[in-house]
Amino acid sequence: MKFNQNTSEGARASLGKKQMIAIAVVLALGAVGTFSILRMGGSAPASEKSEGHGEAKGHGDDEHHGEAKGDKGHKDADSHGDGEHHEDAQKGANGGDILGEQKGLTVEMLLSEDGGAPRIKLWVTNAGKPVKVTAEQVAAQLERPGQDPEKISFALQGGALVSAQNIEEPHLFKGTVSVQTGGGPLSFNFAKDEGAVAMTAEQIQAAGVSIDKSGPAKIRTALQLPGEIAFNEDKTAHVVPRVGGVVESVAVSLGQQVTKGQVLAVINSSSVSDQRSELQAAQKRLQLTRATYEREKQLFEQRISPQQDVQQAEQAMRESEIAVANARQKLNAIGASADSSALNRFELRAPFNGVIVEKHIALGEQVREDVNVFTISDLRSVWAQINVPASSLPQVRIGENVTIKTTAFEQTAVGKVAYVGALIGEQTRTAQARVVVDNPQTAWRPGLFVNVEVAAGETDAPVTVTADAVQTMEGKSIVFVRTASGFAPVPIELGRSDGKRTEVKSGLKAGAQYATSGAFVIKSEAGKASATHAH
Repeated sequence: MKFNQNTSEGARASLGKKQMIAIAVVLALGAVGTFSILRMGGSAPASEKSEGHGEAKGHGDDEHHGEAKGDKGHKDADSHGDGEHHEDAQKGANGGDILGEQKGLTVEMLLSEDGGAPRIKLWVTNAGKPVKVTAEQVAAQLERPGQDPEKISFALQGGALVSAQNIEEPHLFKGTVSVQTGGGPLSFNFAKDEGAVAMTAEQIQAAGVSIDKSGPAKIRTALQLPGEIAFNEDKTAHVVPRVGGVVESVAVSLGQQVTKGQVLAVINSSSVSDQRSELQAAQKRLQLTRATYEREKQLFEQRISPQQDVQQAEQAMRESEIAVANARQKLNAIGASADSSALNRFELRAPFNGVIVEKHIALGEQVREDVNVFTISDLRSVWAQINVPASSLPQVRIGENVTIKTTAFEQTAVGKVAYVGALIGEQTRTAQARVVVDNPQTAWRPGLFVNVEVAAGETDAPVTVTADAVQTMEGKSIVFVRTASGFAPVPIELGRSDGKRTEVKSGLKAGAQYATSGAFVIKSEAGKASATHAH
């Protein structure tokens, strides 16, 4: 097959132009992509070289979050007046916080709890290499809220300086580590805020928390003695029938309130029948002798009978009167009425108003005259029996005012010592004392254990707080001391208390501001924070 030469040359010219246009387009797109890649990749290194951190300009205090580079460390240490390092504090080679660098020396601190006793560990380095420092060259001081400064000494242990004292919880304090060098002392500051409760002034007011200052006060001292509520034996009766017989009916039940003269039970008694028969016979004889006397007296006045007959009749009448009175008194002595439809009916009655606290009688039962069938007590008045040691007897005197409390319920009563025993028990080595307690609502029940406080005087205490300010956390007594950002729990050792003021023997200095009423609200907030705390 033959081709036209002119046609082939034209086709080749047309194909060359298309290829050149395609190649030009590809080269143009490649140039644009290369320019974009160079622009994107080159900006980051330039920024890093000039700034050191892509977001450094956004932090007013040059704070670095995340990993620190080079020897810059934590740039915001200079802006904190106390040298406090927060969650982003730079960590050292031993896992502790870097407190700072001065004159080539770097101090690393770790609050270690190895072995269960929290202690401070320190490492001193120069350019990353350990520096030999003796224990005498290093000291620390802790300042806890509301407390006097605490000085900490150190001892060398395994290449670290370890505090000689345990660092008691809560770990909430500001501190300073002092290192003595040939060029003078160097100070490194640090702070811990474990257990702090942050509250604004508005939150404190809304929670109803009051602020007071610790200071000296007079505390009423009281002697506390164990006691027990008992029946008032002056108003307790053991009811006995005083006659033997068979129980016909029982009108009351255990625990029932009764009034004086109320029938408790009815007993059929032959002895009562005999005494009523004796009374009736004496009354008949009295009627006969009285009639005889009246007749003889009339005959004597008519000068019919001699005076001797009148005197004999009068004597017989007087003897009959005595017999009637004697029979009536016998019935009264056993509590039986003289007049009754049934001679053998004996009604056992309540001697006074009270409560049936014991009952030992039943229908149809044969009872003796001396058996205790009922015990009745007027519970509107009870006794508080106190066991008084021999050493406390001078403070417990008759007429002394006392306060009676019980832990079973919220109840307080006041009274006076009515009796102090003259003998010391051979087994208990205590004397018995007694307080009469008014009990109109019958809240004080016999058998209830109580504490009896006897006022002993007043003493001066240098540091006291209000009683409602003392709270308990993790088995320790604490108060919440006011801080700039809220409150801090401060463990204290308690002394004497009179219910209003409580002495602080240690843990709090005079003049410290603390939370009084509403402290339980702060305690609840502190409990929430401690639930997430981990060492």
